[in-house]
Amino acid sequence: MLKQEIKKLIEKELASLGVEVLVVVDYPADPAHGDYASNVALISAKKLGKNPKEVAQEIAEKMRMKNKEWQMFEKIDIAGPGFLNFWIKYDILVASNTSLDVEMGIFHEKKIVVEYTDPNPFKELHIGHLYSNIIGESLSLLFEASGAQVRRVDYYGDVGMHVAKSLWGLLKKMKQDNVSLTDLRQQPLTDRITYLGEGYALGSNAYANDLTVVEEIKDINYLVYMSGQEYLQKKLGWQPQIDYHQYLHAENKSLYTKVKELYEAGKDWSLENFERLYKRLGTTFDNYYPESIAGERGYKIVKDNIATGIFVESEGAVIFPGEKYGLHNRVFINKLGLPTYEAKELGLAPWKYEDEPYDLSFIVTATEIAGYFGVLIEALKQVNPELGKKTKPILHGMVRLPEGKMSSRWGNVISVGWLLDEAKARVMSRMSDEILDKEAIAEMVGLAAIKYAFLKSSIGKDIVFDLEESVNFEGNSGPYLQYTYTRAKSVLDKAGKGEGGFDISRTKIKFTSDERRLLCLLARFPEIVDEAATRYAPQVLCTYLFELAQTFNLFYQKSPILKTEEDIRAFRLHLTDKTGAVLKRGLHLLGISVPDHM
Repeated sequence: MLKQEIKKLIEKELASLGVEVLVVVDYPADPAHGDYASNVALISAKKLGKNPKEVAQEIAEKMRMKNKEWQMFEKIDIAGPGFLNFWIKYDILVASNTSLDVEMGIFHEKKIVVEYTDPNPFKELHIGHLYSNIIGESLSLLFEASGAQVRRVDYYGDVGMHVAKSLWGLLKKMKQDNVSLTDLRQQPLTDRITYLGEGYALGSNAYANDLTVVEEIKDINYLVYMSGQEYLQKKLGWQPQIDYHQYLHAENKSLYTKVKELYEAGKDWSLENFERLYKRLGTTFDNYYPESIAGERGYKIVKDNIATGIFVESEGAVIFPGEKYGLHNRVFINKLGLPTYEAKELGLAPWKYEDEPYDLSFIVTATEIAGYFGVLIEALKQVNPELGKKTKPILHGMVRLPEGKMSSRWGNVISVGWLLDEAKARVMSRMSDEILDKEAIAEMVGLAAIKYAFLKSSIGKDIVFDLEESVNFEGNSGPYLQYTYTRAKSVLDKAGKGEGGFDISRTKIKFTSDERRLLCLLARFPEIVDEAATRYAPQVLCTYLFELAQTFNLFYQKSPILKTEEDIRAFRLHLTDKTGAVLKRGLHLLGISVPDHM
């Protein structure tokens, strides 16, 4: 990668001057200022006791003298108070954009686990889960491009109060509607999922407004843990670690039978629906981890470490004394004797490692639980220092919606299924009826619109998602990038050329500033991918791809590609070919596919 090569050359010259500083090589905002730039002279001047411009001149002169040996730079200039600007030779630029691969990224040969999406059965997959899914999939692809072996995992909440609220609501609603479980089983999956969601909404609202219902749902919660345990005994051969039956009162035995039957059916429907949506999103998980098992594992870890002093009993609960570590105390086993989310996460980390040892474990989750994760990671470090160091949350912001712009099928929750259908419908309304495979292309473009809209902003910040803006075929959008790719492919088709196969190593032409700009951008692609992976920042790749598309479209408008001299034609077809290849590969790393035509 050219950026790394320039960085090493500068470091070599600084070493000869007897100074060591952090060398940063960047891309000038204005192409007229070079292909690469560095402010290293400004940083090292104080250590050398010299004027920054004097240091820049000294470094530049040394590099110019050795350039015959490197055969890399066309020109090295000094700008402003001491910025070093570098222009790369034509043949080096051409050679550098022949590969789309990161040579030796920071994650080379690392084993990485990425956990993302983490849905809750009995509730619809909503826009927050979608954000986690889109980020997790793109990061997984970027880590793989950087040389890692990635395992994608999904951790789902099959026990807990949300399930208890759902089951309470479902029992109430089924009685009101005079509907049996047999009746529900005969309905299409999407209708069953909607019914589950309505049951959760009913239970959640009642829980918030009726103290009697609160106690009823708490009782059902014990039955949920029992049901989850028995479900996994049957499905996975799980050996229980906790005796939940001790909480079963005689008067609840008949209720338990109803709860267990409804729990098993609802969980099966939910998992089937998740897989349907994952397939549509292009996500394939390697492992699935239910909270019910993670909770029992975590419960045992907590109990085993009370004697060591890592956890302490407090007012009938078991807590981690986070205040000892500058954090806050947090409950890991509650007064009801049930493991909390914290205990479940504590049991999950070693479970992942047992399945396949890893070097790093990333958990994609929302910033709203950053405080909770700080305590969890510290507790994990105390219990298992090695896994504590390897575990890192990647926190994303919340999704905000423009007021009044969208609505879902129920309540105030934007469901993933509804959103994907709506995006597809809006794309279809913009497409000509003459386009072949219109529905398939609309699905692909609709997905691109949503994914790119989520990824183009910094992960850690809240985003405002505007669906109407995201499906725009102009501006900084997924459809615009897909359209640019199809434009490049169309040119190659008209030239009678497939992708690749343009030998321009002997081409000697004086190219335009637009062509040079495009050539430089293409050479940067592996550097951009490496940076996006290293910083956990897909938005870096989004920004680059948008700039590349804009630059290519300007070149396309100003420069004849097919009707020109032979050498120029070959060079411009090479630029067109490589632009298409980089857009296709770059969009793939964002989890976005490209159509052949639009």
